[in-house]
Amino acid sequence: MEESYVDLHTHTTCSDGLAQPEQIPHLAKKAGLKAVAVTDHDTIRAIDRALQAGSFLNIEVIPGVELSTMLDDHEIHILGYFIDWQNEVFGEKMRKLREGRLARAEKILARLKRSGIDLHMDQVLEIAGEGVVGRPHIADALVRAKVVCSYDEAFDRYIGQHAPAYVPKRLLSPAEAIGLIVTAGGVPVLAHPGTLHRDELIPLLVKWGLKGIEIIHPMHTPQLTQHYQEISRRYGLVCTGGSDYHGKGRLHNGIGKYKVPYQTVESLRRLSSR
Repeated sequence: MEESYVDLHTHTTCSDGLAQPEQIPHLAKKAGLKAVAVTDHDTIRAIDRALQAGSFLNIEVIPGVELSTMLDDHEIHILGYFIDWQNEVFGEKMRKLREGRLARAEKILARLKRSGIDLHMDQVLEIAGEGVVGRPHIADALVRAKVVCSYDEAFDRYIGQHAPAYVPKRLLSPAEAIGLIVTAGGVPVLAHPGTLHRDELIPLLVKWGLKGIEIIHPMHTPQLTQHYQEISRRYGLVCTGGSDYHGKGRLHNGIGKYKVPYQTVESLRRLSSR
């Protein structure tokens, strides 16, 4: 029997991606995948629309999220799979996170203004559309205003960490994020640990309830993938992976580019309480 594959890390216009939620299942089908997870940053607004499109196309859509957390001045992203996106506690926390992101964007714009760059919130909101406002939208606004020539330049010169207009996010702790995902019936997974360089934190995350590690990711070399596969085996964690798809021109990836076997979905499903 031919092996079936999945992509367990994608983003839509509801966070900082360029694809509409309905497009994700279409792109998954075009790539020959059996399933795809929608894992927007700190929001679940895309899930209903993606599920409807997936049902029409006979593509399994896994409801997910990618929560931003902070521990010891290190930002750690926790993926959640098979979440109950209609859970009231989870939904209320997502609303508060959206409000926090908007307040942060306003502070970034204030700092840009002090640097002589008069960018307005309506310009950023126009780009964000239905999405949760974040630095990528501000970067795009800077490009449109011809303040910078590229998305990367916007981060390097103005809004990246240590840049003059950078404002840190008020984030959940990893323990809070893991607990929130579990409350919603989901399975918490550490996203792209190779970008974190803090392997010593993994035992602590496991203690708090972590169930998997994303070993396949565009920023992981084959050596890193093998390294995190060995760590996953050591702690009895599920190995996951995906493209971290944000759209054309971001991370130079595409849905389905990284081969994650469908049996990963079955492993996650068994761990979920939904």
